Amino acid sequence: MFKYNSSINTNSEAFIKNQQLNQSLADEYFQKLQHIQQGGGNKALQKHMAKGKLPVRQRIDYLLDKDSYFLELSALAANGLYDDAFPAAGIITGIGMVHGRRVMVIANDATVKGGTYISETIKKHLRAQEIAQQNNLPCIYMVDSGGVFLPQQAEVFPDRDDFGRIFFNQSRMSAQGIAQIAIVMGSCTAGGAYVPAMSDETIIVKEQGTIFLAGPPLVKAATGEEVSAEELGGGAVHTQISGVADHLADNDEHALHICRNIIETLPQQNDVQENNFQAPKYATKELLGLIPESGKPFPNVHEIIARLVDDSAFHEFKSEYGTTLVTAFAQIEGKKVGILANNGILFSESALKGTHFIQLCNERNIPMLFLQNITGFMVGKNYEHKGIAKDGAKMVNALANSKVPYFTILMGGSYGAGNYAMAGRAYDPRFLFMWPNARISVMGAKQAAQVLTTIKRDQATALNKEVNEQDLAQIEASIIKKYEAEGSPYYSTSRLWDDGIIIPESSRQIAGLVLNIISKEQKDDTKYGIFRM
Repeated sequence: MFKYNSSINTNSEAFIKNQQLNQSLADEYFQKLQHIQQGGGNKALQKHMAKGKLPVRQRIDYLLDKDSYFLELSALAANGLYDDAFPAAGIITGIGMVHGRRVMVIANDATVKGGTYISETIKKHLRAQEIAQQNNLPCIYMVDSGGVFLPQQAEVFPDRDDFGRIFFNQSRMSAQGIAQIAIVMGSCTAGGAYVPAMSDETIIVKEQGTIFLAGPPLVKAATGEEVSAEELGGGAVHTQISGVADHLADNDEHALHICRNIIETLPQQNDVQENNFQAPKYATKELLGLIPESGKPFPNVHEIIARLVDDSAFHEFKSEYGTTLVTAFAQIEGKKVGILANNGILFSESALKGTHFIQLCNERNIPMLFLQNITGFMVGKNYEHKGIAKDGAKMVNALANSKVPYFTILMGGSYGAGNYAMAGRAYDPRFLFMWPNARISVMGAKQAAQVLTTIKRDQATALNKEVNEQDLAQIEASIIKKYEAEGSPYYSTSRLWDDGIIIPESSRQIAGLVLNIISKEQKDDTKYGIFRM
């Protein structure tokens, strides 16, 4: 491996200015996290705890191995939506360690509208299951939910990827040998009753957890029968009579202890991360000083790679060709990785280089990390004549048919077809994270405004009308405002277009964790579609 020698002056005015700017973005992000971690607020929390229940994040802490890292996913889902009445979309998802084995945790937060499901809750739940299925992670469901949020029933019930898909996924994963464990710690009503019913093993907390297809009010309306919730579907009923649950717990702590015991019985996998590696020669926290303010050019991307990889060492592929895309083999926390990182706009040469490198990674069974900062592919008469579209298509084709896993970090802009070629969400990266400074949209705000005002000018000319410059200026300003808002990482993460915002200095740790999760499998033979030559 080649050890990179940085040319960055960390004492320069520009570096310090960038550092201060990006630290403020990180602080803003942490403030948002702190707010959503309060769940439904103090009043709802006190009511929850008065029932003898632990807060949802305390439940997760109790379940996981002491001092182990919890990779929370989509923490800011539904942020800014529904008047912020659904912090984290009312559900916590993430990957943690139980008895040295990684598991996916999916935990309802009953302090947020009784743990009911809006469309973002379902999207977040399904995304967690997808990650678990792709990476062979046992699922632990901490159930404490009133089911569908009824005012939004049309948005969460009937479609393919709505509420019912949760149970479909459970069935498929169980058939694949991916353990499904449910802990019923509160309400589990209507369709939600299938979460424990379709799990491999189910724990229920006595005189606290309930499971039924219809609650007492609906039973009375339908049959006239009067019955209490405990008599209808309490812990004793389901562990002694119906058999829907397998273990009766005295309280939350006992239930979580039983769950840990169950995980201990599963077939063992080697989930221990490599420890024999060297930290980067250049501190990861220096990334804050490298990221420029919006609209200004990034430094040479080699500088960013050098602060992410072991010993700041990497073996670059085709270093003199297609230089706007850097491709390199390296290690992160002892795990091999192929890195594709933007160093400018994508030309035909860089697309062909990326295609070649993706094929190499597949041939050598090396996972890939895409570092996105891309305005798109080069446009213009000369480039179209030379076949930029078919060369870009080769890279997209190779990526779409890749058998080795890959993941993505949006470290800057992510625009147009460049988003696709660099493993955007549509291309199924195992994980996709954004830095707080990142932006994502079909094109940049200024470019979009210029395109639309040009169209307005052309329309006016075609109709022999005068152009009202004041109207055009207002249109341009409104488009820029709209694109700036919709291109924000908070807009993206609220709608689960990614798996969460991460701060730059945590990127190496998270990349190491992801590589450890995704690199256990063996690839199938890779096949490609037709490359247009």
